[in-house]
This record gives sequence, structure tokens and C-alpha cells, in this order.
Amino acid sequence: MEGEAVYTLWLREMKHFFRAKGRVFGSLATPFFWLAFVGIGLSSSLYPKYLDFISPGIIAMTLLFTSTFSGVSVIWDKQFGFMKEILVAPVSRNTVVLGKMLGGVSIALLQGLCVLFLSTVLGVKIWWKGIPLAIIAMFLISASFVCFGLIFAAKMEDPHGFQVVLNFIVMPMFFLSGALFPINRIPTWLKILTRLNPFTYAVDSLRACLLGNSIFLLEIDFLVLSTFFLICFAIATYLFSRMEA
Repeated sequence: MEGEAVYTLWLREMKHFFRAKGRVFGSLATPFFWLAFVGIGLSSSLYPKYLDFISPGIIAMTLLFTSTFSGVSVIWDKQFGFMKEILVAPVSRNTVVLGKMLGGVSIALLQGLCVLFLSTVLGVKIWWKGIPLAIIAMFLISASFVCFGLIFAAKMEDPHGFQVVLNFIVMPMFFLSGALFPINRIPTWLKILTRLNPFTYAVDSLRACLLGNSIFLLEIDFLVLSTFFLICFAIATYLFSRMEA
């Protein structure tokens, strides 16, 4: 029963995604513009190999935004009554969170891999031996931030308010992650903020796997991401358990 519920929730998320063809292509437009215009433009004019430098950050950005904003489906389910049907079903709330999480992770991973392919087409020199570890890192990033989005979705009722609040939180996380600039050359107070930012370790892990260089050890990146995932999953599960049917 629990396994079937997880599969049903996962399949529902995937069907919603692929039925919205504009969403599929639109989700790849922003990372493509970053790589094609910002990456190639600055590489050509000011900073050689800047495209290589930002490509892991743009892949991580795709995972971050896709994962966190997948939580909006919970709010729509609340408004249309589907969430009420899920909550009264004879399955645990852990199962609900797991099914929603796996659906969001699958969509984010597909988009992340598409951006990885686009970056190679645009000329980024990927360290191919690191691809398996990069996929593991992408899974951890996606799972962590899907659960992060579910935390807010569990407490909110307005999908538009959800997107505003998440944008207010996610944008600083992205810009303070070292995705667009090296964090070893910034002021001390900014370094403190970047080290407190879990998304910094997401970008760093992909940079280590795909380019072979990073600020932190890959083991530290994975440890921080795993810890962040467990904390977010536990909080999301607790909040879903308190949600009234």
C-alpha cells in the first residue's frame, strides 16, 4: 500500500510536468540564456574560461529553483481538494512527503541533466569521470530543496504568496553560493554568509565533480547536503503530520 501510494504520487507529478509542454521548454530557457549570453559573453571579452566556471552553478541553479518551487503543487492540491483525499487515505504522512519529494526530484534531475548537456554543446569541458558522482550530488541537491519547498507549502495556502516568499529566500541563496563568482576573493563578512548557505556546498560539489576543482572537500559537500536533506525531510514530515485533513 505504501509503495503504491509513493508511486501514484510520483507518477502524478511526472504527468503534470510533461503535459505542460511550455513548462518543459520554458524551464530550460533561463539556464540557456545564462550560459549562452553571460557565460560565453564574459568568456569572450573579459574572463577566459568563465563559461566553464559558471556551468556547475547554472546546473545547480536549475535544480534549486525547480526543486523548491515544486512545492507549489501541494498548495494547488489543497485548493482543489486532492490533498484532503491524500491525507484521509490509509497511508502515513511520511509516504505523502516521500512521493511528492521523488516526483520533484525526478523533474529537477531531468532538467539538470538537460542543462548539463546544453553546457557541453556550448563548449564547456566536462570531467566525464565525475559524472556518476555529479548525478549523486544532483540527487542530494534536488531532494534537499524539494523538502525545503515542502516545508513552506505545508504552512501556506496561497500559491502566489508561496512563490513570492520562496523567491525572497532562494535568490539570496543563489547569489551567495559562489555560482557566479569565486568565494575565496570576497570580503570576510560575505565569506561567513556563503559558508552558512547550504546551497554553497551544492555548487561546490558539482564544480568538484564536473570540473575537478572546488573550495571544500567533496566529502564535506556531501556531508552538508546530506545533513541538510535529513533536517528538511524531518521538518516537512512533521509539518505534514500536523496538517489537518
